[in-house]
Order: sequence, then C-alpha cells, then structure tokens
Amino acid sequence: MNDTTPQNRPSAHQPWAQDIFDALRALDVRQAAYVPDAGHARLIELCHEADTIHTVVLTTEEEGVALLAGAWLGGQRGVLLMQSSGVGNCINMLAMVRECRFPLLMLVTLRGEWGEFNPWQVPMGQAAAGVLGEVGVAVYRVQDSVQLGATVAAAGKQAFDTDGAAAVLISQRIVGFKNWHAQRDPH
Repeated sequence: MNDTTPQNRPSAHQPWAQDIFDALRALDVRQAAYVPDAGHARLIELCHEADTIHTVVLTTEEEGVALLAGAWLGGQRGVLLMQSSGVGNCINMLAMVRECRFPLLMLVTLRGEWGEFNPWQVPMGQAAAGVLGEVGVAVYRVQDSVQLGATVAAAGKQAFDTDGAAAVLISQRIVGFKNWHAQRDPH
C-alpha cells in the first residue's frame, strides 16, 4: 500500500521547506545545527547545498544550544532544527540562553499529535509548546504550511533583535505522519 495523501506523503516532498530556507537566508543565518529528522529532511538538504550556511550534525539537541551560543559570540546567526522529543533534552540548556542573553532560533517538527503511531512521541509532542513557554521561549505554532516562511521570519527577527529564544513549532499536519502498517507490510 502506497498512501501519498498529504498527511502521509514522504518527507522528501516538502515544498514548504523552501519558504523556511528563504526566511533563514533573509535573516542571514550562517549555521544550521540538527539531529537528523525526516520532518526537516528537505530543509536540511537545502542548508547543505547552500554555500553560505555551515551545517553541523549533533548527537543530541542540547549540543546545538551551546554550538549556537558560540556561533553568536563569533558573529554568526544560527538555527537549531529538531523534533519535539528533542525539546525535553534542551530544557536545562535553555537557562543559559536566558541568563547569558543570546539569541536562539529553534524550528521544531512536532510529533505526538495528529496521526501519531508511536506512543513514545506523544508526551513531549503534546507538551512542547507549554514547556518552552514556561522557560521563557517565545513560541510560534504553525498549522498551515503557507504561514511557515513568514512565521520563521518573525520568530527569527524576535530572537535576533531581543537576544532571546524563539521556537517555531511545525504541526504534524504539515510534516505528515508515518503509516506504521504500510511500513510493516511489504505488500
């Protein structure tokens, strides 16, 4: 069974990734830190292809907070790409952002909501917005891919102009969900 409905299309078909990439370039983002994620697959490819953006693969998301603090101290803007499960890994490091007053732009693909098959993704996916808000991160939640470019631009402007943290939460409706039964059944 090959279901290619919008909510279940392969991650390689992410036309909205170009809108995000264009917003990052307009914000003069020079570094993109990420833990590999199918939800960000096309955006990661675009960053890799860009001559002006240095990409760094992380082993865990909180490394990205420290990496981007160093980038800022070195005069470069960056973005941290992660899945909602990575939000929990960053909570302690986000205190550094607040106390040291440096900008942090995070793009978070949500899991654990619409159409999720993996119960391990549900708790953090549903808590991400509240958790980030509680630690002082400005949260922008996007449900419609048409709004992604403008939302990333606004969140980036806020983060870089105020030396604070901003996160754009990209709904699972935009990213799509995996069809667990189709992946298990080879027929």
